[in-house]
Amino acid sequence: MSSAWLLPEHIADVLPHEARRIEELRRIVLDAARGYGYELVMPPLLEHLESLLSGTGRALELRTFKLVDQLSGRTLGVRADATPQVARIDAHLLNRAGLTRLCYCGPVLHTLPAGPDSTREPLQFGAEIYGHAGLEADLEIHELALECLAQARVESLVMDLADARIVQGALAGQVLSPDQREALHAALAAKDQATLHSLTDALPVACRDALRLLPALYGGDEMLAVARERLPCHALITAALDDLQWLASHLRRDYPAMQLGFDLSDLSGYAYYSGIRFAVYRAGGRDALVRGGRYDNVGAVFGRQRPAVGFSLDLKSVVEHVRFDGRRAAIRAPWGEEAALRAAVRRLRAQGEAVVCVLPGHEHEADEFECDRELVAVHGQWVVVAR
Repeated sequence: MSSAWLLPEHIADVLPHEARRIEELRRIVLDAARGYGYELVMPPLLEHLESLLSGTGRALELRTFKLVDQLSGRTLGVRADATPQVARIDAHLLNRAGLTRLCYCGPVLHTLPAGPDSTREPLQFGAEIYGHAGLEADLEIHELALECLAQARVESLVMDLADARIVQGALAGQVLSPDQREALHAALAAKDQATLHSLTDALPVACRDALRLLPALYGGDEMLAVARERLPCHALITAALDDLQWLASHLRRDYPAMQLGFDLSDLSGYAYYSGIRFAVYRAGGRDALVRGGRYDNVGAVFGRQRPAVGFSLDLKSVVEHVRFDGRRAAIRAPWGEEAALRAAVRRLRAQGEAVVCVLPGHEHEADEFECDRELVAVHGQWVVVAR
């Protein structure tokens, strides 16, 4: 018989030391998004399954917990990614004609962990722009993602750029089943050359050679030159390479300390990406801290397809790389029944101060706050002094 206090695998409590750091990070990223003009939305944790999964591909379906609604008998899903929900909000609830900037922050739940040390309950923050097809929106999303990491003091960043249109262009005219496409995308994302060779044997030579080349197109600007020379001359591929070059030039100018490269076979994540994609890592790290890109088709199932670009990150993963402790400066106060003391404590809290009252018998215990001041009685008055 298992112990009642054991949690499911890859599910964990967040204790005070870590919780305060996550909460500090949450405030940082939400404030950064607000500074760029993004409005906060709060989608529900679960909704009808077809709404959650429409147009998102099999990868998201496999990661989504499903249950039956006791009120309606319909199948519900617990969100594994908030992007489709925000697309629904933009399409049906807001229905604005012009530009919409939205952000969100809340838990998502995965049936399987992304890696051996990953949680199945990420705390997802994301930001999205709807209504602008130009690269200006892509650049803004990149800048906001980097601003969030900069405000959190995450350093030594590496960004990889890719574009879903390159694979689309390479496969143009080919009729593949959804399972074949999924297997091909998985082999490209994993850079699994053996599987890739097997999957492309029956394809036309130009298509086959282009797909087999993609995993090697990883590196600096020279990769774009190789891609222009050796990939098929297709409008989608040419547009993707031009856009990647434009975006890279702006990012290098504005973020000279960041390493920037290209990974033209990167198809990690969900199937709804339609254009430029990006991932941000710590130097030497294997797991992306941020993933995002353009997904112009994500709102189509809600009857309102329009340009969309955004990113998301897991606060629980990013917080492992931040340098702050999250402690708040506080005032230490004695506990007492004296009216003047209790009024002084209430007054300080009303002014926005954190006041930690020391309960009887606990005068020497540590606390989660950095008590740099103390409330003491001086000549019959309660005053705050430095500790």
